Amino acid sequence: MKRGLMAATAVAGMLVGVTACGSGGGTKTGADGFKGQKLTVWVMNGSNPAQWTEQVSAQFKKKTGATVEFKVQQWNGIQQKLSTALSEDTPPDVVEIGNTQTAAYAKAGALAEVGDLKKEIGADWNDAFNKASLVDGKQYALPWFAGNRVVMYNKKIWAEAGLKGTPRTRSELFKAFATIKKKTDAEPLYLPGQNWYFFDGLTLGTGADLVKRQGGKWVSNLGDPKVAKAMDIYKQYQAFSTAPKNKDEATPQQAEVFAKGRTGALIAMGYEAATALKANPKMKKDIGFFTIPGETEDKPEGVFLGGSNFAVAGMGKNQELAKEFLKVALSKQNDRQMVKESGWAPKSPDLADAAQENPAVAAAAPAAEKSGGTTPLIPQWAAVENIPNPIKSYMTAVLGGKSPADAAKDIEPEINARLAKQ
Repeated sequence: MKRGLMAATAVAGMLVGVTACGSGGGTKTGADGFKGQKLTVWVMNGSNPAQWTEQVSAQFKKKTGATVEFKVQQWNGIQQKLSTALSEDTPPDVVEIGNTQTAAYAKAGALAEVGDLKKEIGADWNDAFNKASLVDGKQYALPWFAGNRVVMYNKKIWAEAGLKGTPRTRSELFKAFATIKKKTDAEPLYLPGQNWYFFDGLTLGTGADLVKRQGGKWVSNLGDPKVAKAMDIYKQYQAFSTAPKNKDEATPQQAEVFAKGRTGALIAMGYEAATALKANPKMKKDIGFFTIPGETEDKPEGVFLGGSNFAVAGMGKNQELAKEFLKVALSKQNDRQMVKESGWAPKSPDLADAAQENPAVAAAAPAAEKSGGTTPLIPQWAAVENIPNPIKSYMTAVLGGKSPADAAKDIEPEINARLAKQ
């Protein structure tokens, strides 16, 4: 759900006619007719938790006789790398694609249609999860997971500061951070200057968006006063942190910073607790979660609903086997495991009980319901997330002292140029 030589907006030109060239994938004699074959699946760093990966691999081999190789990719530069891979004769068979980027690859012809699978295994998925997989009414991917950010906090540090309970408003949260700063040697909040997914959530919370429709085309909305208000809120949060203003939450991984034990809180996805515990298992009893509080108790802070889809490569030679993998990976049992293990929101009503077993999911739910949203699900949006991400540059500029209006003027021409590419 983040992002070289090749821009992702060049995908369309690079991949024209891709699906027409794909073989559609081999012969078989039923689901067990793939014995000895190997399927390659690209997943992003942090996406595939250990138990989920183990049980999916075992079930897939039992069902098909084939093995699956998960190749973990890094978010930085992934659009360029994925664009190249999907244009080659031997692309990865199945790929994880951020839900805000799927439309661009589908429009380019890089993905196979999978509407038949949606009917078979995802008939009861919530529409909010599935809409990012649809382009012009056709199914080009299947939703794997989605969720939103929460406050992940260190209970031990909050106790050291004499804090009891959890904040219910933004002002109470800032007061808690100030107390931690005053009464402990811990950093109240670790928030890098370029956590733009959190910033986008704040923007959505003001009733604005980062782009708008104007004159029949998409253009930047960064100059909107409501966006400036969101950046001001972000600036207030970031003032409690000594994290670099020109880095994002993956540089370094913020959960690994948290694992050192002297950070009061993160604005984090639920799965980041597992990253912290991998680095420091002794912290298990110290990690807690609560909904990011908003200006008033009744409405949480705005949040970006981010996630990933699974897609079958249009040029893939093993498309039938790839579909068998998706049947296994996205089964009720394995979706339930993702919710329990990684803290993602349940995508169908009968997975709600699994959410109760994960405190991060419970903390995320109120904001997702009342204050959640996403960037426009348009093909042009993927270009905005390319390196260097102009919105990150805007954030660093404002945190460095430039006014939101001036920073927007500097950045908007680049955003508009990217949105104009077809």
